[in-house]
Amino acid sequence: METHNNIMREITPLSERDCFYIVDRRKTEFTYPIHCHTEYELNFIEHASGVRRVVGDYELVLITGTELEHGWEQHMCTSTDIREITIQFSSDLFFENIVKKSQFDSIYRMIKNAQRGLCFPMQAIMKIYNRLDKLASATQGFYAVLDFMKILYELSLYTDARVLSSSSFASIETLSESRRVQKVQKYIAGHYREEIHLNVLADIVGMTPVSFSRFFHLRTGKTLSDYIIDLRLGFAARLLVDTTRTISEICYECGFNNLSNFNRLFKRKKGCSPKEFRENYRKKKIVI
Repeated sequence: METHNNIMREITPLSERDCFYIVDRRKTEFTYPIHCHTEYELNFIEHASGVRRVVGDYELVLITGTELEHGWEQHMCTSTDIREITIQFSSDLFFENIVKKSQFDSIYRMIKNAQRGLCFPMQAIMKIYNRLDKLASATQGFYAVLDFMKILYELSLYTDARVLSSSSFASIETLSESRRVQKVQKYIAGHYREEIHLNVLADIVGMTPVSFSRFFHLRTGKTLSDYIIDLRLGFAARLLVDTTRTISEICYECGFNNLSNFNRLFKRKKGCSPKEFRENYRKKKIVI
């Protein structure tokens, strides 16, 4: 385990000769600190109602962002029979010329989306539960790899998996398939600290402001205003975690021109104030 920007970077047991590493744990509490690692991770939690971020008794999360911190907080969980299955695998499990074949399209998209963290719906958990349970006790390596591939494929069919972090917080670039929208997204990413005008963005793609607003919403699923706010808040959250700058400094650094408005938007989108976000994050960094 190494320290990186006050976050624990895990050194996993996965070797270059391994396809994946799996561990099936039974425990009474979560004590592992918030961390990140270069390997991809599929994490399943059972009988952990009340743990921070867990909804109900089960949760299944896939993380492929190498800098995306993650972890569990005991919070209000009182269970003494928590089961956690963790599968860690390398980004080169799929060869570049294989993963881009049409048969792997859904898996490829899922792995890309999981750079921001994906939380799968209950239907997905029920679909792969028996396979996951069997995989945890598998003894034949070749067949275990095939079973793991099947699990990933089944999960990739669930397009309603919930994204867990913003692209700016996860330090990744997510661009639309539309070239016109890509141009605008790149402009916003380079000028989010400044005031951004609708007519400037519309001019970039040769459209009227009204037509562009409608087009952008259709292509991204967000209004232009919400897209810019979410991007700025993602960068703000990262600065709250990684720096000691004041909340006021971060507010203006990320393109907001009013501190009270920044606090209000942050709380509405993140569920807590910037101050609470920073304090809660630091508490979770403590190594027990």
